[in-house]
Amino acid sequence: MIPGNMNPKRMKQMMKQLGMDVAPIEDVTSIVISTPRGDYVFDTAEVTAMTMQGITTYQIAGTPRFMEAAPVIPDEDIAMVAEQAQTSPEAAKIALTESKGDIAEAILRLAK
Repeated sequence: MIPGNMNPKRMKQMMKQLGMDVAPIEDVTSIVISTPRGDYVFDTAEVTAMTMQGITTYQIAGTPRFMEAAPVIPDEDIAMVAEQAQTSPEAAKIALTESKGDIAEAILRLAK
């Protein structure tokens, strides 16, 4: 990863002259990046912290897995599905969760 034929020792000296400090973060067990659609979870990753001019930047190297966020289901939707399908609110909530908040699909699931 070192450009050209540069000596690693010389590279460290140059980085120090530029005020750069690069250090690995040890014993990282997991990293989670949360987004509205879900979470990117790195179970094993190599993390490096680089500080330059007072700003620290983190580099993550690894393969994430994506965990979709559970939909937020309003109480009104649960009540409507329970009434339309003539079932309990608990069953309506389960059907709505399985259908990712789709009211029509939830009612059809409960009608079967």
